[in-house]
Amino acid sequence: MTSKNLMSLTALLLFLSLGIQGYSQRNSQHTISGTVIDDELEVPLEYATISIVNTSDPSDINGGVTDADGNFSIEVAEGTYNILVEFISYEPQRYNNRTINSDLNLGTIQLGVSSSSLDEVVVRAETTQVDVRLDKKIYNIGKDLTTAGGTVSDALNNVPSVTVDIDGGISLRGNENVRILINGKPSAMAGFGDTNVLNQLPADAIERVEVITSPSARYDAEGTAGILNIILRQKETLGFNGSLSLNAGTPANAGISANVNYRTEKFNLFTTTGFRYFDAPGGGFFDTKYNENSGVEFDRIVEDRDIDRLNRNFNTNVGIEYFLTEKSSLTGTVFYRYGEDEDLTTNVTDNYINGNQVLGTTREEKQTENDDSWQLSLNYINNFDDKGHKLTADFQFETDKETQFTTIGEKEDYNTENRELQLIGENINTTEDQKEYLIQADYVRPFGEDSQFEAGYRGNFENEITDYRLFQENSETGNLELNENLTNVFDYTENVNALYTQYGSKFGQFSFLLGLRLENTQLKGKIDSELTDAELEEVFGFPIDTNFDNNYLGLFPTVNFIYELAEEENITLGYNRRINRPRGWFINPFPSRSSNNNVFQGNPNLEPAYSNAFDLGYLKRWEKLTLTSSVYYQHETESFERIEENIAGTNVIRTIPVNLASNKRTGAELGLLYNPARWLRLNGSFNFFKFETEGEFNGRDYGAENTSWFARFSSKVTLPAKIDWQTNAFYRGASEGIQGRREGLLSIDLAVSKDIFNENATLSLNVRDLLNSRKRESYTSTDTYDRYSEFQWRQGQNFTISLIYRFNQQKREQERRRNENNGEMDEGDFEG
Repeated sequence: MTSKNLMSLTALLLFLSLGIQGYSQRNSQHTISGTVIDDELEVPLEYATISIVNTSDPSDINGGVTDADGNFSIEVAEGTYNILVEFISYEPQRYNNRTINSDLNLGTIQLGVSSSSLDEVVVRAETTQVDVRLDKKIYNIGKDLTTAGGTVSDALNNVPSVTVDIDGGISLRGNENVRILINGKPSAMAGFGDTNVLNQLPADAIERVEVITSPSARYDAEGTAGILNIILRQKETLGFNGSLSLNAGTPANAGISANVNYRTEKFNLFTTTGFRYFDAPGGGFFDTKYNENSGVEFDRIVEDRDIDRLNRNFNTNVGIEYFLTEKSSLTGTVFYRYGEDEDLTTNVTDNYINGNQVLGTTREEKQTENDDSWQLSLNYINNFDDKGHKLTADFQFETDKETQFTTIGEKEDYNTENRELQLIGENINTTEDQKEYLIQADYVRPFGEDSQFEAGYRGNFENEITDYRLFQENSETGNLELNENLTNVFDYTENVNALYTQYGSKFGQFSFLLGLRLENTQLKGKIDSELTDAELEEVFGFPIDTNFDNNYLGLFPTVNFIYELAEEENITLGYNRRINRPRGWFINPFPSRSSNNNVFQGNPNLEPAYSNAFDLGYLKRWEKLTLTSSVYYQHETESFERIEENIAGTNVIRTIPVNLASNKRTGAELGLLYNPARWLRLNGSFNFFKFETEGEFNGRDYGAENTSWFARFSSKVTLPAKIDWQTNAFYRGASEGIQGRREGLLSIDLAVSKDIFNENATLSLNVRDLLNSRKRESYTSTDTYDRYSEFQWRQGQNFTISLIYRFNQQKREQERRRNENNGEMDEGDFEG
């Protein structure tokens, strides 16, 4: 009899047995409860079957299944029973001849995959696996060789639907408006919205990534593209265990990190701590040709930019979970990050008139930066029973102080026409102080086995103060003097209060989750500058509100459905409304000064963007092949777009974010996970989308319509001597934007690894960007100029050798435990 038939028979017998229970029995009933988890991955097993058979009357059968958290609670009359805990493809756990005369808690029951399924278990542990829920897809990163010694950003770049550009910006389905959460909450680990911080966290700290394209109401409504929820590792096995990672490579980089856990029956201590040093040379090239009607001094400017970055950072996350009772716990964690950066940007500029070089300069910008971040988190969980009825409460405080000191100097290389040129030195002192408070409470109440109600509150309160001081050289005295016109203090506050409720239920093969979130957003800012509002308007070219306080109240409904066509096949449908709030650096109007001719400037007039999104998905799983697919549509109003414009009468090109009327995006994606043999694993995904932008700024129409796509492929081969070889390839197709064209981009990574020291350690070697082709090439065309540009965040191939040593958590421990057992293979652990 197959596991599927056994489960069906068990359910039928359970129904019949419940129907004949007498009132007198119920008066003397007791509860058998527990939690079922995978003993290696340590994740809950939902829909595990618990069968309870009366030893004196084998026809007296009771039982049930576990919930999403692996919990079960079953009432039985007094007596002696055999208890069987099963999950498809796993070895069952038996408790025979248990006399029940009071409540019995079996505690945490660890199930391991059956010995006949071990080949497939190896595949699951070493490749990305997808798990579909009502409101998200969960990708277990697995053993990705190409990210050994890498960062969280490197790992995210291998997740289907996700792309990480050369600047560290993260996109979901080609949309940059994605919300990054750590363990379900906004976090200083994600850098207060600056995703470049993820380049500082080690990839091996990730347990899994939740790709939430149709977020339920429990999640913050921020991020019109959706949410990426990064779940960090936290061991829950008893005793002392962990891992130590060492890596080194070229260009110069080195790192060490440790993931350690100590757990007893009463508490759990855990930490992830690491230090990273790396030198990341990069560069860019800009060739700008001005039209005859532009009225500028030079008709062509060529900039060749080299960037040398030296980064040193330390981060640690230390926590303790204390079990107050069998059903409640309090967890406290402290996260600290310290970084020291030393960057040198050299900008060589050639200025042309009528095809002749007339002026050349070299501009050097030296910048040192210190960054201190602290985060304190407290989490309380109270489980009222073993059926999922619980209350959780969270408090989080974060603070970050970033100080930058910049020295800019410029010299003349040649001047064929003896043009008058004023080159002055500059010193810039910038201090950014950020603070954020989070208060959250969530209540969950199940109704029966198939329905659940949730409600909660979340308050996010952020403040960022940027103190910018510019000192410029006096051409007559040579002294540095404060430029009072450009010196400023920008005080920006974002407060969000939210209430939500949602209800989910299951009827046969059909499940739904309906939710509604109410959010009030306050965006408040004040610019303290010597310039008047009229002077600011003259400098920046449009009116600027230097003291604003805007409030936005919105309802954000979510609807998610799943229909199970078969045990391994389902259809999903989701709808959600989202908001995209402008970050501080998008609002600060004082421009960057890395280049005389190319600057970025924020826009304090930005307002939030709103989107409505629909997603229709299909999943089918065979024995060795898993197919995921979806089509989606998103309509965003007041969408953010970066536009470039030539400041009248100058050679300066300004990039500025603005609200345009709308952005419509339609797309489809396809993913395949194919494991034809134990020695070969294949993983591929393809995403195609079409977008249409409408809107105007400063009287110019920026409407555009275009299509683009991206694809990734990964293969992993086990060679003789148990050497693993992995190849990852990514290609992003060319696309047309509102002002030009972006060329395609190809990136290939390779890696090999070998388990050593009796499989307690893994040695790996990888090379990222094998062809040195990960660079952004684009063409921009406007009424006054045409420009070709290219930029590369990290030039050249990156070679890294890594050693990971595990103690008290051997890789093959599970397999050795199962050598004496037998079991039945049935691929049924894919959750709908």
